[in-house]
Amino acid sequence: MTAHLKVYNESTLKRICSNRAGEQKAWQSMALLDANVNIQQALTDAAQFGMRFVLLGVCEDIGPRANLGKGGAQHAWPAFLQHFLNQPHNHAIAMQKVLLLGEVNLDDLMEQAHSLDNQNPLDLDQLRQLCAEIDVRVEAILSMIFKAGLEPIIIGGGHNNCLGIIRSLAKYKNSAINAINLDPHADFRECEGRHSGNGFHYAYQEQHLNSYHVIGLHELKNNQQIFNAMQSAKFSFTSYQAINVRRETSLTEATNNALNAFDNAPLGIEVDLDSLTNIPASAFNYCGFDVSDGEHYVYLAASNHHSAYLHLCEAAPSQHPHSLAAGKLQCGQVISALVNTYLQTKQKI
Repeated sequence: MTAHLKVYNESTLKRICSNRAGEQKAWQSMALLDANVNIQQALTDAAQFGMRFVLLGVCEDIGPRANLGKGGAQHAWPAFLQHFLNQPHNHAIAMQKVLLLGEVNLDDLMEQAHSLDNQNPLDLDQLRQLCAEIDVRVEAILSMIFKAGLEPIIIGGGHNNCLGIIRSLAKYKNSAINAINLDPHADFRECEGRHSGNGFHYAYQEQHLNSYHVIGLHELKNNQQIFNAMQSAKFSFTSYQAINVRRETSLTEATNNALNAFDNAPLGIEVDLDSLTNIPASAFNYCGFDVSDGEHYVYLAASNHHSAYLHLCEAAPSQHPHSLAAGKLQCGQVISALVNTYLQTKQKI
């Protein structure tokens, strides 16, 4: 289980963090895990010592590629760390309650996937098999976090990772969970082999997903099978067109209505970064929500007392039209803003 976890230490931080005289940075206030003891016990001890949130990275683009999409999602976590850890620390967020755990170790799977071409049927099948292996590793690490009573913030990779997260939380709670998702896609494609486009469908088929609502689903970016499958499962959505084009409802009203319709099961908060306009992502979107809309959505969802995790996925810095460096800068700032909103909101509850 712990063989698939890269636990960060001080030497990890030295490579990406900076100092400034007279100023305390976020990284200087956060905690690291003692990797020399049993990981499960260390996580449990961290919770007893006042830790509440756990930052965990997933550096992979196998899921999006297995969905016939573009790569680059493995760069989102490092981009986030570069910005988030070096931001000033002040009274606005109690960073001392945040544990920087590390990342799921997927190096070997990424190496196997490197030369695979998703336009080749045999290679595509291998990508989907590797994606299923990612599910196993993500579930194992998340299970330890939930068992310790901590609240994970999972960053990077494709939306395929929702399955491992949902599995772990549902098994820990011994009940199906609810999920709300800001996303132009329902990610409810047929269960044809694992990829970033069917994680919620697999979760439903495995009876881990109780209720599911998509905010900002694009009426023209989902095939009819997806709409039929969502209807069959009695899952719901508020479309992008209803909110931003026809203005039949507001983002605030749509999100609150969805949250109020859920029962008291644990709630997963999902954000696909391609819901936001001009963010480098696996599926670049020129017609989406503003970053401030994304922050507002996270604020509303995190205000729900049953919310149990935040999952930010599909950011792909290498898809920036200018350069990877520009993509990392943009994705780092945006993901940090969403995480900051979540932490500020949850710490006020």
